[in-house]
Amino acid sequence: MSLLGIDIGTTGCKVIALSAERAILASAHREYDVIRPQPGWAELDSQAVWVCIQDAIREVARQTAHDPITALSVSSMGEAMTPVSQDRQILGNCLLGFDSRGTEALARLSALDPVDFFERSGNLPSLVYGGPKLLWLRDNRPALFEQTYKFLGWADLVAFLLGGEAVEDFSLANRTLFLDLQRAAWSRETLDYLGVPLDKLPGLAQAGTVVGTVAQPLAKALGLPADVQIVLGAHDQCMSALGAGAIRPGTASYGLGTYICIAPIYGTIPPAAQMIKARLNVEHHAVPGLYVSFLYNLTGGALLKWFRDTFARLERAQAQASGADVYDLLLAEMPPEPTSLMVLPHFAPTGPPYFDDHPGGLIAGLTLETTRGEFIKGLLEGVTYYFRAGLGLMAEAGIVIQEYRVTGGGARSDAWLQIKADILGKPLVRPKISEASALGAAILAGIGSGIYESAAQAVEALVQVDRVFEPDTRRHRLYDERFARYSLLYPFSQSLRK
Repeated sequence: MSLLGIDIGTTGCKVIALSAERAILASAHREYDVIRPQPGWAELDSQAVWVCIQDAIREVARQTAHDPITALSVSSMGEAMTPVSQDRQILGNCLLGFDSRGTEALARLSALDPVDFFERSGNLPSLVYGGPKLLWLRDNRPALFEQTYKFLGWADLVAFLLGGEAVEDFSLANRTLFLDLQRAAWSRETLDYLGVPLDKLPGLAQAGTVVGTVAQPLAKALGLPADVQIVLGAHDQCMSALGAGAIRPGTASYGLGTYICIAPIYGTIPPAAQMIKARLNVEHHAVPGLYVSFLYNLTGGALLKWFRDTFARLERAQAQASGADVYDLLLAEMPPEPTSLMVLPHFAPTGPPYFDDHPGGLIAGLTLETTRGEFIKGLLEGVTYYFRAGLGLMAEAGIVIQEYRVTGGGARSDAWLQIKADILGKPLVRPKISEASALGAAILAGIGSGIYESAAQAVEALVQVDRVFEPDTRRHRLYDERFARYSLLYPFSQSLRK
């Protein structure tokens, strides 16, 4: 028997089949495009995405006939909700988190007492969440809103389209701003204030709950066995943490992709005032009884890509011609010691604590003797300094991280992980499978279907460690000195914008 994990992102979906013996039996990937009907708007054609997901499932199912799939679960981006009918038909597109619609609803939410709202929802109001966009649809597409049976996030949408109940887990429900965090129920206070009918929202349940089986006609069309169990999935950041083995307080997932996100795991929600000061959210983990927060920066790994495309076009072409990885070639030029460069990685909008929507990066300390390797390393150091600053605010709120589990494409770089360990002063653990969201979904499918008794047992069986990067004590002391200088950059950058 095998487990199916489905991961749905903004520009593509991935499906994997995982055996009970840890092996990935098959995988498939499909891409799709963001639709931009006008400036500031960003949507996905939900019908087209659903076709891609089915194609990927079908491809994986063909390769696992010898080890039939018994259960599946879904990891998905947050915020984006799709309207569906009661007979499981998609009625329209989903609006993405970076879509600019919903400002009127956001203004109403922002008028509430921030401490009261945070204690209820675990969030500060922001346009990135799905709720303001749902209200935009209500006010600007009233016929569609009235026709809609439920608005579903992607993990619960796929479960529903496959034949499951219209149910959402707590982590994705949190991305609407409509959840009562402590009660793990829709907030009637928030919904009544905004005029949102409760019956337009799905039911709620803990991630890992079985919500049905794949409908027989669809199972046949997809090449799946009969009675494949559908296990309720969760927000991709939570699933990535599960897939990396971050399931205990004091651990955190550290996603290294186009953008970077640290998600610490903890069991007790810190006081609202401290979290508001750090501008951090609180969200249910995919594992019962645990919570996560998100510290992120949209510059992230895109900063290295910017350097490659701007300053290393020839090397990129040469690497493509020879079959080499251009990033390996560039990072090999880095010196072993910390650089004297100071980089403020605000090249794109930032997350907490700054939420800088009008970014402007800084690179300080360049001389005529600066090498390209030092420049590259300075960029990677600056991105890590950014997170060290945010982690200090987390620690003040009582969220302390002792170990990081790294995921994503950047986790393949030994050099980058060592820089992070040296700056943060904590070990970084790289699992053998670093693309963790789909793996987390497969793990949750195993837990929900009863193959594993707990998340701890499943992680023990399925998550293997490739390498641990320990901080170098001497370099960490040097980075302590440099971080003190880095802390002066953001106030200085603000003065330049006046």
